[in-house]
Amino acid sequence: MGVTNIKKKKKLNYQKIDFRKVRTKIWADRYMYLMTLPVIIYFLIFKYWPMGWLRIAFYDFKILRGIEGSKFVGLKYFKTFLDNPDFLKIMWNTLYLNILNLLFVFTAPILFALLLNEIFKNRFKKVIQTVSYLPHFLSMVVVTSMITTFLSPSIGIVNAVIKKLGYETIHFLGRPGYFRGIMIVSGIWQGMGWGSILYLSALAGIDMEQYEAAVIDGANRFQQILFVTLPGIANTIMIMLILQIGNLLSVGFEKVYLLQNAQNISVSEVLSTYVYKMGIQSSNYSLATAVGLFNAVISLILVLGANRLSAKYSETSLI
Repeated sequence: MGVTNIKKKKKLNYQKIDFRKVRTKIWADRYMYLMTLPVIIYFLIFKYWPMGWLRIAFYDFKILRGIEGSKFVGLKYFKTFLDNPDFLKIMWNTLYLNILNLLFVFTAPILFALLLNEIFKNRFKKVIQTVSYLPHFLSMVVVTSMITTFLSPSIGIVNAVIKKLGYETIHFLGRPGYFRGIMIVSGIWQGMGWGSILYLSALAGIDMEQYEAAVIDGANRFQQILFVTLPGIANTIMIMLILQIGNLLSVGFEKVYLLQNAQNISVSEVLSTYVYKMGIQSSNYSLATAVGLFNAVISLILVLGANRLSAKYSETSLI
């Protein structure tokens, strides 16, 4: 005799919303809502309003004519970008730099957080944390000025040491082979400390009983990190990795542009600098918007793909 499972449909009970109570609640918390108003205005002006101008990518846009007076050209500017002789070079430079970021700049805060977690003297630990956080608050102009000064072939401290050792000075920013290394090392220096905060908070949430059980089982410090600590922060690492993968075509504009010159442009020309040159310097707003939209679509696909793979294999996802 077969057993039939009958799914009963539950009727949804919709309660009437008492708008009087809602208004009373909002009025009672009016100052809290007012505090969020600047953030809401910021997002509306700088995040949502510009989305309406994405259609520029499909028009031969001229400022004096406006969008309504500009001619609709469809995918013309996307094709122009894809047919650009420098397209592959720009994409390669962008991807290569971001893959290096993923391998080194992304992993540096994780390793730094693990090292800080092993320090038991709180005063010494706080000093290291404070010193490591400071570079994050330096503006990119200051950072690039420091890099340029330190690596200067005439007055730079790095070249002074090289010269003392009996070698010839090196024009680091004038040689394409050094550009990516400079970007990665400076990125680690500036972001390692600040990026470790999230992982330190995740480490603080690991149950200490797991370490005690590992010690009873005879695990040494390295084995505790490998089998207790890393699994404990795996979800945080995966979420940050998904977000990082979504930025594979997004390189920070300021540092790349400020360190870029005629000698290293073969490796320093990336999507963000190309968009700036097309949009601001050449006033080709349609092409710049098309490239930006292309970047956004690819980034969205990468995020969704990485999120799906993460949800499938590690049961961790953004959604």
